[in-house]
Amino acid sequence: MFCSKKKSLEVERIVKANDREHNEKFQYADNCIHTSKYNILTFLPINLFEQFQRVANAYFLFLLILQLIPEISSLTWFTTMVPLVLVITMTAVKDATDDYFRHKSDNQVNNRLSEVLIDSKLQNEKWMNVKVGDIVKLENNQFVAADLLLLSSSEPHGLCYIETAELDGETNLKVRHALSVTSELGADISRLAKFDGTVVCEAPNNKLDKFTGVLSWKDSKHSLNNEKIILRGCILRNTSWCFGMVIFAGPDTKLMQNSGKTKFKRTSIDRLMNTLVLWIFGFLVCMGVILAIGNSIWENQVGDQFRTFLFWNEGEKNSVFSGFLTFWSYIIILNTVVPISLYVSMEVIRLGHSYFINWDRKMYYPEKATPAEARTTTLNEELGQIEYIFSDKTGTLTENIMTFKKCSINGKIYGEADDDMGQKTDMTKKNKPVDFAVNPQADRTCQFSDHRLMESIKLGDSKVYEFLRVLALCHTVMSEENSAGQLIYQVQSPDEGALVTAARNLGFIFKSRTSETITIEELGTLVTYQLLAFLDFNNIRKRMSVIVRNPEGQIKLYSKGADTILFEKLHPSNEDLLTLTTDHLSEFAGEGLRTLAIAYRDLDDKYFKEWHKMLEDANALIDERDERVAGLYEEIERDLMLLGATAVEDKLQEGVIETVTNLSLANIKIWVLTGDKQETAINIGYACNMLTDDMNDVFIISGNTAVEVREELRKAKENLFEQNRSFSNGHVVFEKQQLELDSVVEETITGDYALIINGHSLAHALESGIKGDLLELACMCKTVVCCRVTPLQKAQVVELVKKYRNAVTLAIGDGANDVSMIKSAHIGVGISGQEGMQAVLASDYSFAQFRYLQRLLLVHGRWSYFRMCKFLCYFFYKNFAFTLVHFWFGFFCGFSAQTVYDQWFITLFNIVYTSLPVLAMGIFDQDVDDQNSMDYPQLYEPGQLNLLFNKRKFFICMAHGIYTSLALFFIPYGAFYNVAGDDGQHVADYQSFAVTMATSLVIVVSVQIRRRQKAQKKAKPSHSRRPQTRRSSSRRSGYAFAHQEGYGELITSGKNMRAKNPPPTPGLEKTLYNSTSWIENLCKKTTDTVSSFSLDKTVKL
Repeated sequence: MFCSKKKSLEVERIVKANDREHNEKFQYADNCIHTSKYNILTFLPINLFEQFQRVANAYFLFLLILQLIPEISSLTWFTTMVPLVLVITMTAVKDATDDYFRHKSDNQVNNRLSEVLIDSKLQNEKWMNVKVGDIVKLENNQFVAADLLLLSSSEPHGLCYIETAELDGETNLKVRHALSVTSELGADISRLAKFDGTVVCEAPNNKLDKFTGVLSWKDSKHSLNNEKIILRGCILRNTSWCFGMVIFAGPDTKLMQNSGKTKFKRTSIDRLMNTLVLWIFGFLVCMGVILAIGNSIWENQVGDQFRTFLFWNEGEKNSVFSGFLTFWSYIIILNTVVPISLYVSMEVIRLGHSYFINWDRKMYYPEKATPAEARTTTLNEELGQIEYIFSDKTGTLTENIMTFKKCSINGKIYGEADDDMGQKTDMTKKNKPVDFAVNPQADRTCQFSDHRLMESIKLGDSKVYEFLRVLALCHTVMSEENSAGQLIYQVQSPDEGALVTAARNLGFIFKSRTSETITIEELGTLVTYQLLAFLDFNNIRKRMSVIVRNPEGQIKLYSKGADTILFEKLHPSNEDLLTLTTDHLSEFAGEGLRTLAIAYRDLDDKYFKEWHKMLEDANALIDERDERVAGLYEEIERDLMLLGATAVEDKLQEGVIETVTNLSLANIKIWVLTGDKQETAINIGYACNMLTDDMNDVFIISGNTAVEVREELRKAKENLFEQNRSFSNGHVVFEKQQLELDSVVEETITGDYALIINGHSLAHALESGIKGDLLELACMCKTVVCCRVTPLQKAQVVELVKKYRNAVTLAIGDGANDVSMIKSAHIGVGISGQEGMQAVLASDYSFAQFRYLQRLLLVHGRWSYFRMCKFLCYFFYKNFAFTLVHFWFGFFCGFSAQTVYDQWFITLFNIVYTSLPVLAMGIFDQDVDDQNSMDYPQLYEPGQLNLLFNKRKFFICMAHGIYTSLALFFIPYGAFYNVAGDDGQHVADYQSFAVTMATSLVIVVSVQIRRRQKAQKKAKPSHSRRPQTRRSSSRRSGYAFAHQEGYGELITSGKNMRAKNPPPTPGLEKTLYNSTSWIENLCKKTTDTVSSFSLDKTVKL
């Protein structure tokens, strides 16, 4: 089935509800999507066009046509026809198979069922049959079929909760709310069927965080924004049902607008081969012209003497025409310089390398029984030339699981203790976890190993009680019970989920809330607190507070937030505790943990009433409302009493730090492109050691206009150059033998810098006038982090580097929001993680964990590049040696296009006589083993610099082949020349001469493989234990990371309070073991292990 397409460019969209006839006039796209490249009709022409873009295939087709002309061909046509058809067929079958799986995936999505309101009743319709203007019903945990305007839901006030992991990688819930006029429709089918509102909105675009439109209904107009829209790719959560009106469908949805097209990928070696084939053809033409001229001269001067013997008719043979025919004959004979067996052999080698990746047990993930998979066989050697890696964050670097690790309460650290030697150790690694079995409502998936905290709770430590009380009361978490009676938390921020769950396990259980109360269970006793005020979070305050009245009538303010902000609000009497807690926070941050400060304040009843009256007056203002409210918040959040601090781990995938370190030492630059907030991305950057406090500077670009962004980029560059000038004045450092860089400016940069840019700033920076400044600054930085970026912006960043840096790029991700980036990069890697298989289906390689990337590149990629380069050098050498003998023989056979070898030898030379040695070398050869490849990442750099096979290497192989062909021809020729046996006859005839040369050729080229295999054997470097070091780091609050401003106001308004519990959804449950060891020292690079190159340079760590 073919999907319909738009015929004209839209300026604005006009959609009328429940009126398909009206909407069809605008020819809007239907909801059918296709990510495949071909269909039945287009497969053959498009695939053949793509295959004949490879110059060699066009070259062989041209030779085949020549061989069909009997006047010029001395070789049979099937010698070229059969291999060419075989190669094209094999490639076509592989491409068809890949596209079949894309069709299968598309059909699976298009045939999903959704309830659509048709003819005043709900009917099940396939997704591809949903039309613009239809009203669709969604149920809990269902995927959204198209971009919908939310009309009504099961929740009060038309609220619904959605998960947007497929769009931006964030798994925390987001709130959408319907217009009040449409939320009254509820689930009344008759009223919904009569709904005839008209929406006038923006044309289809790729902006995920923006929507503008107007709903006209019942003689009134209502403005629409992004909070009223549910996008395709979202999942309805925590909501029994909702109804929505389709605004954008199929390819017009914002998800599909952000998906890149499937591209035909070729390696840099393939592109170089296209150039070399053209050069070789030019070389063949030159040789053919020389031999054709020789034939014309010979025919004119000598050929006439043979007419008597050959009985030619007068005028039948013309010397010029003879030279013309001879030219084409020699083109056919000499074409074996680039035989089609070269491409067959390359495909066999690549297939072998792909199987090595599939069979690698060290890239097998046993927990999910997931092996690594090479989903393409044409890009393996490109894995050995990667210069830039573009990585998603959530699900790729992290597991998106928050874990409560440590805390500091009243100057005492819990989660850490002194061992027998007096050294501090991590309790989670030494002791058994605390048994929470005594608490039936504890979350068993969360573990805490310090028993001292439980002892303090049993002893009734008032400070510990108050600390846990803050965790249980000061948050925006919603609770519900599932069918089994188990307490489930729905969290808007993963950090809050970890803290509330920690309090729950330690006996302070958040049970429920209303707009005016919060109920918790304190060590088995239900306690209800009156919620008096909720001081919401925002990115400026970086804290949140609640004001509650406890059953004793006391008014308490509980606050948590960034320590840098909260410490300024403390009472002077906290000085000693502040010093202790500050040291603890530095220690937590040094371990990459996300920190929060916890404080409280006792409030006087009279003072609170006066303050609350002023707050009500401020909220009633129209002008300067936000400023007045913020001032009142500041006034009451002072003279706080410090309780302590928390440390939450945003769990990295196992081995991420070592992987990032090794790849950095291999001179690979890693850019993080994430849809998460800036603070989240920065924190993960520090946790992975991509960002460190030892960096010279971290540039943050956050301008809201093109002018602001340009100015910020300019200032950042000026700052960077100024620091380097001052550095150079004190340290005169210049390396004569430095790695090739694309600009002189980069060579002068010393020190480490990082660039962090927001999505809205990136949108301006990618404009034509600014993107040059962005790229220049980014490439001078060691680390680049792009936050809040859309899927399309990810692809645009990759394309920017590809186009202007001429560098080999790799993109890695695990969600649908990474698909366009994966398709745009030279190599796309999908991680089979928490967010489905969309990234895997679009990728070239896939595995289960980020840490396998270093083995894919440093071992398999490097070996594939090394083997392919060695194979090509040897193959060109032996074929020049084999073919050019015909050229020398032409001078002794009257330039008659006579072949010096037997025809079967010519046919079987590459297929039989020399095939196994070269294939064995191309598939199995190793210069160093896999362990050394991992231990010495600098061995990867020759691939980045393209040292092992380039135009210079090709000419060296060509010269070597020409020299060998001279020796192979003239030594036997000299040996047999004018030599007679005892009987007076010649020792050798033409056949003996040909066999001698053929035998010598096979022996010589086979011995050359052995000679090329020889490498100096060096002693294996000793491995010293690499010490683990703690990174000294500035503190980073974990609070301002995934929290959404305005959520507190939603809670206190009561709009999200339910009449009944909807079907449950699983919360945060799984915690996996994570290793975060840091490699401080890596053994120095040795160049002795690589025989084909030698680098003398300084490696900057």
